[in-house]
Amino acid sequence: MAKRGRIIAFFLIILCVASLVGVNTNRVADNIILGLDLQGGFEILYEVKPSNEGDVIDQDVLVSTVNALQKRANVLGVSEPNIQIEGDDRIRVQLAGVEDQNQAREILSTQAELTFRDYQDKEMLNGSDLVEGGSKQSFAENGQPNVAVSLKDATKFKSVTEEIVGNAPNNQLVIWLDYKEGDSFQAEIAKENPKFLSAPNVSEVFNTTDVTITGDFTLKEAQDLANLLNAGSLPVKLTELYSTSVGASFGEQALETTVLAGIVAVSIIFLFMLFYYRLPGVIAIITLSAYIYLILQVFDWMNGVLTLPGIAALILGVGMAVDANIITYERIKEELKLGRTVRSAFRAGNRRSFATIFDANITTILAGGVLFFFGTSSVKGFATMLILSIVVSFLTAVFLARILLSLLVESRWLDNKKSYFGVKKKHMLDIVDTNDDTEAPTSFDNVDFLKHRKKFFMFSTILVSVGIILLLVFRLNLGIDFSSGTRVEVLSDSSLTKQELTEEMERLDIEASDVVLSGSNNEVGVVRLLGVLTQEEIADLKSHFSEKYGSEPNVSTVSPTVGKELARNAIIGLLIASLGIILYVSIRFELFMAVAAVVALLHDAFITVAFFSITRLEVDITFIAAILTIVGYSINDTIVTFDRIRELYKKRRVKTIADLEFIVNKSLQQTFTRSINTVLTVVIAVIALLIFGSESIRNFSIALLVGLVAGTYSSLFIASQLWLVWKGKQLGKKKEPKKELSDEPQV
Repeated sequence: MAKRGRIIAFFLIILCVASLVGVNTNRVADNIILGLDLQGGFEILYEVKPSNEGDVIDQDVLVSTVNALQKRANVLGVSEPNIQIEGDDRIRVQLAGVEDQNQAREILSTQAELTFRDYQDKEMLNGSDLVEGGSKQSFAENGQPNVAVSLKDATKFKSVTEEIVGNAPNNQLVIWLDYKEGDSFQAEIAKENPKFLSAPNVSEVFNTTDVTITGDFTLKEAQDLANLLNAGSLPVKLTELYSTSVGASFGEQALETTVLAGIVAVSIIFLFMLFYYRLPGVIAIITLSAYIYLILQVFDWMNGVLTLPGIAALILGVGMAVDANIITYERIKEELKLGRTVRSAFRAGNRRSFATIFDANITTILAGGVLFFFGTSSVKGFATMLILSIVVSFLTAVFLARILLSLLVESRWLDNKKSYFGVKKKHMLDIVDTNDDTEAPTSFDNVDFLKHRKKFFMFSTILVSVGIILLLVFRLNLGIDFSSGTRVEVLSDSSLTKQELTEEMERLDIEASDVVLSGSNNEVGVVRLLGVLTQEEIADLKSHFSEKYGSEPNVSTVSPTVGKELARNAIIGLLIASLGIILYVSIRFELFMAVAAVVALLHDAFITVAFFSITRLEVDITFIAAILTIVGYSINDTIVTFDRIRELYKKRRVKTIADLEFIVNKSLQQTFTRSINTVLTVVIAVIALLIFGSESIRNFSIALLVGLVAGTYSSLFIASQLWLVWKGKQLGKKKEPKKELSDEPQV
């Protein structure tokens, strides 16, 4: 009866999970807010400066400016504007889904201080005299669009008009928007100055609060001016330090391609787990499905903004989430090979794998936390999703998977079905029970991982040395994130050529320093410019290419100040992540293991950097996200091996270097399969992103792939073997003559 009850409970849980996932996933996915890189829009980092000499930028001024910008965003009809204060004098504005980006940028940054002046440029009235929200677009008798404003005090306006009439024949009331010292109506700069609105003649005294601003307005210009006046003037000047804009076509294409990459990656990972682990693989598929749903649900509850790097983190998270399943299932298979019962193997496998999974996840979270703290907005989105993925995968892979598998195991239905776990009979020991010192047979028992360690050390030393030389010679092909400048990304329905894009830039009097084509048909062109384009130049460029190719280009600008800050933060982030990992691994394991692990992960990071230097691939801010992800994942794989070394070390009395060699070699033999399988699932996700994902994260995917390969190599042949050398020196004895490796404990 109990057997049947557990099986029924198993299927009921699966039914509940399937119903929850099937019914709610689409709804939750539709509720998630998409970032500007997925639906189009722009992001600008402003430096806030005083509008008048002697003014001070304090927290109250920043809050007031944010409120003014919020009103302007509302005027634009943006449903989810993200406007945040950063530091002591910066404000970051993110507006997704903006249809007319040129208009939006102008409305945001225009100070919108309306002033009424006499012929000698003396101020008579200003924006403080206007009724809040009292401006509206209207029409003159001849049908020409104009702007009607309401004044607070009719008496004050009467006094102004009396003074103007008294100045005859120069009785003009000049209306300016954002008047600055040097602007002069007398010098007739007003004829070509866009800040000049109109200069009506005042022939009589007006005692009214209703004023009409006339000028050579189009309907749209009149509407924009009315909206600006209603939003209120900015109390400060805003200078762009960093900006990035994404056309709607780019966002739509990025979303489609990256989602496709995710579907391909998840499907292949599911098939791999099913083929290699049989019944536990089925459990893994169920828990991974629940994991994907929970990630989206929690992200929705957090009101998180899903960016392109965020989707990449979700896809990578699937590959990482399955790691916990692989570590547990491989441990269960080891116990089954020793001849243990299914129940005994299940319990021992879960118990012995928990610490490994926990330590590996914590170290990856450390890297993700550093990434979040030092990253820009899009990188923060990646880091948020990465950390969330790790936490949720721990819950689903460790708890939900164990609950489901335990119901089947404890029902005794699997007692005589060890093959359901992917264990072949020929690999099992012919024993019923064993003590803890017995080691499970593996397919790599005859492989000596230590035999060529000096050659591997030499190979890595040469590789790093050559990499340093090449890096000094070629340096990195720094993108504008670090070198400052402007980056323009053009999307066309047909093939582009470098000459064509260069000529189009010349038509705008812009010199292209570098042009790169990408896409399956060279339909994407990336143009780098040395200087930082002004807001007006960006507006002209966007209009030109929109008309030329039918889609708005992406434009990113980075000032030298921000470029230096990003580079500095990247180095600091890597150092902090390394120190954090040394501290944690020292506490959980030992100092030698911590230092060996950090040497290995720095080795992996440098190999990736050197690869980008040689291949001249562009290094941008997502490259830093890739490096820190590599750091987190490299230590993840290394900890799996260190955990097994620690376990075997406790079982044996270690007196000689030969004892250490036996432990390290046996640990590598036993963990080799899981090391390969865990990295393979992440590599599947990365390759899917590389082949099917957006061009915007192509270099990010390449960096991850190189780093993952380097990380697997260093985990097997650098980290554990460095520990062996250092630990051997600690023993204070010379290495004994080489002995044949044996499964017998050294006494």
